[in-house]
Amino acid sequence: MRYVTTIGERECLVEIVDDHHVSVDGVIYEVDLGAASGQTIYSVLINNRSYEVFIYPGEQGWEVILLGTQYVLQVVTVPVTDGQNVAKGEVLIVLESMKMQNELKSPRPGTVSRVRVKPGDSVELREHLLSVV
Repeated sequence: MRYVTTIGERECLVEIVDDHHVSVDGVIYEVDLGAASGQTIYSVLINNRSYEVFIYPGEQGWEVILLGTQYVLQVVTVPVTDGQNVAKGEVLIVLESMKMQNELKSPRPGTVSRVRVKPGDSVELREHLLSVV
């Protein structure tokens, strides 16, 4: 998956290479993510350097604190509607977190049903956003 994110005034191309590698503007980083004792604190290893990430429910949905900066996950766009036929890999929802837009794609061909979010909504971890049947 590829994403474009803005860090300060600079746009970066981020690509998920595999479960343990991420490319940022063509530079490959080794990454690992683990939960700390089932808490909302996660340890992220990037090139063997550890960072703590806090993920918790807030007033506007799930919030993330990384390196002292707080981010909120929000829906940017929902380019599909109830009853629409979609192909495998078609974009269903675009979410934004930490100034990065993430496309959620259909895992299979089918029909969209039960769209429960709209652009601008804040969403929670594991919240049911829509279905493809």
